[in-house]
Amino acid sequence: MQFKLEHILRDGPRAVRAIVVPCMIVALSGLPACTPRVDTHGFMPRPEFIEQLEPGKQNRDAVVRLMGSPSSISTFDSSTWYYITQRTKNFAFFKPEVVDQNILVIAFDEQGLLSDIRRYTLEDGLIVDPATHITPTAGKEMTFIQQLFGNIGRFAKPAPAAGPGPGPRPGP
Repeated sequence: MQFKLEHILRDGPRAVRAIVVPCMIVALSGLPACTPRVDTHGFMPRPEFIEQLEPGKQNRDAVVRLMGSPSSISTFDSSTWYYITQRTKNFAFFKPEVVDQNILVIAFDEQGLLSDIRRYTLEDGLIVDPATHITPTAGKEMTFIQQLFGNIGRFAKPAPAAGPGPGPRPGP
């Protein structure tokens, strides 16, 4: 069905509706793609469970039964546990933005008893800028031509294998 200007003028509002309504449906169907997506990662125990923690009175087993398994355990010292949760907002194809972060740090003493409880939020975090320097490698820098022709004459022809088998053929 083709719409020409004379049809629109002749048919009036009915023709305009036939064009405008499908265009509005298409335009509005893309609108949800513009809303940011909020994702939550990690696990944070409920506040009433955290309030039940008492330093010096509970051991690791009691903490696991009350709080659940930690998100992470310290790499070099297994006496520090971390419960971490993070909320990120992602809009279309842009880099996700961290909007909220909570870290609960639980430390145990040498006897395995709860010794310290600390909480950190997004505001307590530090920005870590990784070094972008390039580590030089040992050796000599070669040009393209040196790389191309550098192996000529470096490899010898393999020696014939000794052992059983046909020997050299007699000539004519």
